Amino acid sequence: MADRAPDPSESICPYCGVGCGIEYEPDTGKATGWKGPVNTRGEICPKGAAAWEIVDHDDRLTQPKVREDGRLVSVSWETAFERIESECSRIVSEAGPDALGFFASSNCTNEENYVLQKLARAIGTNNVDNCARLCHSSTVAAMGDRFGAGAMTNTLEDLREADVYLVAGANPAEQHPIVFRSYLLPSIREGTELIHVDPRTTDTTDAASHHLAVRPGFDIPLCNAMAKVILEEDLVDERFLEARVERVRTFREFLSSVDIDENARLAGIDPDELRAAARTYGEADRAAIFTGMGMSQHHCGTDNVHALLNLALLTGNVGKAGTGVNPLRGQNNVQGAGDIGALPDVLPGYRPVTDADAREAIADAWGFEPPATPGLTEVEMSHEFGDSIHGAVVFGENPAVTEPNANRIRDRLGRLDCLVVLELFHTETAEYADVVLPGSAWAEKGGTVTNTDRQVMRMRPNAEPPGDARRDLSLLCELGDRLTDERFTYESPKAVFDEIRTVLPQYGGMSYAGIGTGSQRWPFPEGASEGVGVLHAEEFANGRRTAELRAVDHVDPVDPASDDELVLTTGRVLQHFNSGALTRRSGTLTRMRGENALQIHPDDADDRGIDDGDTVEVTSDHGNVSIVAEVTPAIRRGTVFATFHFAEPLINRLTGDTLDPVAKIPEYKHTAVRVTVTS
Repeated sequence: MADRAPDPSESICPYCGVGCGIEYEPDTGKATGWKGPVNTRGEICPKGAAAWEIVDHDDRLTQPKVREDGRLVSVSWETAFERIESECSRIVSEAGPDALGFFASSNCTNEENYVLQKLARAIGTNNVDNCARLCHSSTVAAMGDRFGAGAMTNTLEDLREADVYLVAGANPAEQHPIVFRSYLLPSIREGTELIHVDPRTTDTTDAASHHLAVRPGFDIPLCNAMAKVILEEDLVDERFLEARVERVRTFREFLSSVDIDENARLAGIDPDELRAAARTYGEADRAAIFTGMGMSQHHCGTDNVHALLNLALLTGNVGKAGTGVNPLRGQNNVQGAGDIGALPDVLPGYRPVTDADAREAIADAWGFEPPATPGLTEVEMSHEFGDSIHGAVVFGENPAVTEPNANRIRDRLGRLDCLVVLELFHTETAEYADVVLPGSAWAEKGGTVTNTDRQVMRMRPNAEPPGDARRDLSLLCELGDRLTDERFTYESPKAVFDEIRTVLPQYGGMSYAGIGTGSQRWPFPEGASEGVGVLHAEEFANGRRTAELRAVDHVDPVDPASDDELVLTTGRVLQHFNSGALTRRSGTLTRMRGENALQIHPDDADDRGIDDGDTVEVTSDHGNVSIVAEVTPAIRRGTVFATFHFAEPLINRLTGDTLDPVAKIPEYKHTAVRVTVTS
């Protein structure tokens, strides 16, 4: 690749949702931290430090490609755009706008995602979604339903005031290391207690005073039992219940039928350990819940989060510093991609597409009214590839690896009449593309992203795209101009952001100048002097003074394990990210420890004649993979764990695609598998 001479400029890390400030380091050719709004001392994790390696990588796509006679060949931009224009126009003419699907990216800017969702709606479809569907949609659904906002209730700064952290289904020490080391761990060292709910012992567990190694799929019995302990031991906040909570009597009646010991047995937890943890949470003056994909990625993920919300409401841990329910977002713009409307059922600002007033308000700004019928979610769209969906635009995502039941999704990708992929590298999804457009890396773009605690921050270019690659925003705007009758002419990311402010009330009072090298946090309504830190203090985000307690019954696993099977659960490791399309290309990260193994408990390994380091065959009803076994007591008995970062072995060949009925999130955290030694 040709040498480029970047200039250091403050930007934001392209990986997890923490939002650390990074920039190019000319002395080393790598990325370095600057004192950003989150990493206030300039600290960064190994992924951030290696972020520049993907920018200058020799495998970067540098020319558009189209498929000719079964092969992708390099072409001019005009030829690529003409192919897209002709194919999409034909599909819409023959089958209507809902025959197209648009995959936005929670790893790209607010401005880029805003233009893509606007483009889809200008064509006439709400078939637009982003990969937050695969990680946090159930959290958003539950919190939006009860509280009126599906975002962190608190700020990283005020959460230092907590007396107790309840971390459920998350491993922030490895997955959000700057949050853990700069915010949580200092408080823990000063006396804050940590309760960790996770089937594995991880680096997060090392800091915990209580570890509840829950059986995957049995979080609801655990939460209900904790609620019963809080009630029995008079740890409820009666004043808060009286002022801010509804259906208290009904919930007490529900808990009267909960057997703590039986629920603990179902969850695989010692009843005394469960009681001790519940007591610790209930006795705290200020207790904060953190939740991650271990809670959300279930066919009952929305109910899991509802069960967590009950604990916060019972104890009055909502609406004040050091409390609340705080989802830890997985990609650097999961929050923002949802905020700006890259979702099939809501417009910018989470206003339902079915709301006539919301559509009219959007039409005033856009000059056209978006369609009123909710679109399909990401997984629903992929299930329809080749049937009702004939063409798709995939922006900065790799569904061939990230979606469940990978054998099925790859078959479906091959059935599309036209697949357009906008990417940095030739990914597994690009293997099926009819048109591949070379886009821009984090260091080559400007715009904004919104981090896990609702801070909107600016990215700034440190370099130019290589070869004939173009910046993503200009590509998306040209697609809008070519595929619709509307004008998508924006002079800069700032011009897009200025329009976002007019249609998204939560961002209404923000400005590029106001963000500067700091941040502005939503909700920041027009006319306000600053954003709101702690949500739900006097009323909930839906405008109501009260929220309800809700009875949540246990939902059995869709795929229960038989006596000779184990339960597979999946997750991330420190040195890799999402589908691995970026981090697998980093020499620094691939040399790190513990990359690609199946964690299995010594007792389960002994029962199957498996030794540490053996190659094992893992088989489910959906597929099979070969992988090296890591025999370790860090995983609970009856459960095995593997990361989903790798295309080979592709763990999502094993996972099923049963969906949560509310959020339509897939079941990644509970798959019955058979494990046998092969060498």
